[in-house]
Amino acid sequence: MLKDLYEKYYYEQNYNCAETIIRAGNEYYGLGLHDRDMIAFGGFGAGIQTGNTCGAILSAVSILSMKYVEQKAHESADIKPVTAMLIQEFNRKYGSVLCKDIKPQSFQPQVRCKATIEAACDIIENVIEEYEKKKAQAQ
Repeated sequence: MLKDLYEKYYYEQNYNCAETIIRAGNEYYGLGLHDRDMIAFGGFGAGIQTGNTCGAILSAVSILSMKYVEQKAHESADIKPVTAMLIQEFNRKYGSVLCKDIKPQSFQPQVRCKATIEAACDIIENVIEEYEKKKAQAQ
């Protein structure tokens, strides 16, 4: 499970939420990202450092992009519906995709954003699984 991988990045290596999700996702899904590539996700943490869109969500969408986009997003039949499913699930859980709204619901000083990261891991896996089932049924 994706959730089994995040602690080594979040706690042992002290990455932020966005960095943790992309690093765990890279390992779990074999995305082929290199360390230097994943540095690009650092600024997404803490809601793009401003309380805006949650960094865990931004990295989750990036995982979907790596899985479902070959060259260009507008040429992928998958990225829009699978991303919509992901955003819908975060909105269902938190009522928002904004860090400033999510953090008060799940942040605890001792464990930081553990609950949000765990939720993101579950949502990513569930969305990919459900999306793949829908695709298979449509064929």
